[in-house]
Amino acid sequence: MQTSAELRSLLKRIDHRGYPAYKDTKGTYQFPGYMLSIEHVQGDPFASPSKVSVHVSGRNAGFPAELYREDHQRIALQDELTRQFGRRADQFAFKAKGSGKSGLISVSRCTQEVLERTACRIDPKSGDVVMRMEIGFPANGRTINARELEKILFDFVPECVKQALFYKNMDAKRLHRIVDLAEDQHYIRQRLPEMGLCAFVANGSILPRESGISPRPMKGGVSFQSPAELEVTLELPHKGPIKGMGIRKGITLIVGGGYHGKSTLLKALELGVYNHIAGDGREYVITDDTAMKIRAEDGRSIQKTDISMFINDLPNGKDTVGFRTEDASGSTSQAANVVESIEAGSSLMLIDEDTSATNFMIRDELMQRVIHRDMEPITPFIERIRELYDDYGISTVIVAGSSGAYFHIADTIIQMDRYIPKDITGYAKKEAESYPMITGPDAPAEKPDFRRCPKPSSAFKGNDRIKMKTMGREAVMINKETIDLRYVEQITDSEQVTALGYCVRYAQKHILDGRKDLRQVVDELEQVIKEGSLSALCESTSSISCTAMPRRQEIFACFNRYRSLKI
Repeated sequence: MQTSAELRSLLKRIDHRGYPAYKDTKGTYQFPGYMLSIEHVQGDPFASPSKVSVHVSGRNAGFPAELYREDHQRIALQDELTRQFGRRADQFAFKAKGSGKSGLISVSRCTQEVLERTACRIDPKSGDVVMRMEIGFPANGRTINARELEKILFDFVPECVKQALFYKNMDAKRLHRIVDLAEDQHYIRQRLPEMGLCAFVANGSILPRESGISPRPMKGGVSFQSPAELEVTLELPHKGPIKGMGIRKGITLIVGGGYHGKSTLLKALELGVYNHIAGDGREYVITDDTAMKIRAEDGRSIQKTDISMFINDLPNGKDTVGFRTEDASGSTSQAANVVESIEAGSSLMLIDEDTSATNFMIRDELMQRVIHRDMEPITPFIERIRELYDDYGISTVIVAGSSGAYFHIADTIIQMDRYIPKDITGYAKKEAESYPMITGPDAPAEKPDFRRCPKPSSAFKGNDRIKMKTMGREAVMINKETIDLRYVEQITDSEQVTALGYCVRYAQKHILDGRKDLRQVVDELEQVIKEGSLSALCESTSSISCTAMPRRQEIFACFNRYRSLKI
């Protein structure tokens, strides 16, 4: 390790030289109170910025162990440090001048959700803090401007470190409030199963968002208020008693007129698998963290998925036990999404009829009479939904606005009226008595076959130059293959997509062997992350990118949409 004085001397020596001379700065330097590592130097001022990290020892950082002892506490604290560092860095971004990305200082942009990220890592044993960032090394044209980089490394970054990574300089009460919130959220999540609930929405929550492109809460949005019949009380470790709507396990139907808040409630439940920051309005909207949003996904690929629970006896004789297609229809894609969610271990499915295939969701009594069951290869979801709960323990929450067919089988029916929920179960059940109930199949379905064993691709073996590109939250490109994730709706951050790309790459290089099934592959990936943190997927410090933790369900979803995967 070199000293900061040696780095300053090096910068003076390479000033005004050609840009490649910046490569000489790669290494670790001791600064007062922390170490600075230059891990990757960009090739020119217009390329992706250089990767730099700061390492502060636990003794110097000084964060009390009670703030990061448990994982949920540590993740909340890491999230806050990343936000604090980012706000400080924004004040200095591009104050160092030059061409291209010169002067950029950037860390992860955190969303409303609290996620584990490679941007900031606190060692749970030592309390050491690592903060990763990207810096645009300044240049005039393609000539080094070392004096401007000296400003960044010796003035700007130290100020960010001082204010955001040392406990003594921070608002201790605020940090404790953030960790207390994380503990309360974790407590609710742990209590859901024993209370027979799959979700909880606190009274006073603000569910509507500012706009379709803004995740912030709507100003003046209607506060959520549970109907008395569904209200439960929880005694939280820090906040104390809190009341809200408990959504019971089983089949829950959300109905109501258009624009009354049905989909808004469902969206809050979708993202309730994550903890949210204070002030988001959904801090106490907590959903079973295995919940999966299910929708139709025309055009997706399906790789040997057993959809026979829902689709059988196709006219063309195509196998539905090991169903394959490069261009799925609405019904086959939604059937695959349901079965793949079972495979991924989901115990709650969230469905909106607006994004579902009608012929997959329901066949009414008249259609059953005209087109006999023997002539229809699709067993609609309504005929399997009770079976999913009774035999698999999987609950379902469905938003419906046009069909009352699910009234007969729903355990709970909630009407959204101007964003206020009402329990109308008794009334709806009584009205449904006047209408014929859809008859179900004579026998339960065979349990799906999950023996899907991906084979490795020779393109990955011994290849350390695999190109990867993240395209927002919508897709990740690995070499020339694009994995389309647009309709995996619970991905909330592009850094999760980056992590999914690394999951595929790591599995191709180290795990896939044609004998392990997909569940075993994902188990091994999760074990790698558990033992070495999320950055272990990157395999080398010089290639650690900004990533955020995806759930097990999204890892499965990524593999299931990977067209080049051979099963």
